[in-house]
Amino acid sequence: MTPDEFIIRQISVFSENRPGRLAAIAHALEEERVNIFAFSIAEASGFGVVRALVDKPEKAHARLTEDGFNVAFTDVIAVRMRDEPGGLYEVASMLGDTGINIEYSYAYSGPAGAVLILRVDRPAEAIERILSAGKELLSAAAFR
Repeated sequence: MTPDEFIIRQISVFSENRPGRLAAIAHALEEERVNIFAFSIAEASGFGVVRALVDKPEKAHARLTEDGFNVAFTDVIAVRMRDEPGGLYEVASMLGDTGINIEYSYAYSGPAGAVLILRVDRPAEAIERILSAGKELLSAAAFR
């Protein structure tokens, strides 16, 4: 597989931090039948950034933009990690030791295990390093 097969298009939705905004985003996605696989919310100075992995990113982008949200695509990668103490350290130190910066991350855990979503400064190198260490990356196709 090529590095491009592991690059996932995440949507980032910028919104004022006030009651009902997350509900409005979720409702718009529900109406478009867009499934949310994972999301995080970050807050800064009265605004929030909702980052989400969805099955139909283009449809989500179009609808949320139509509803007046500022929406952007961001490239991220998803690595399966051990769902036990030290799992995060293993991935973070592997990248840090190579000089790859993790700009932000979030994770989810379920019956199939834990997955770490990463925004890194050098995705192609991160993908190569993770695969060469014998770790599993989820393909972009898993989020469609």
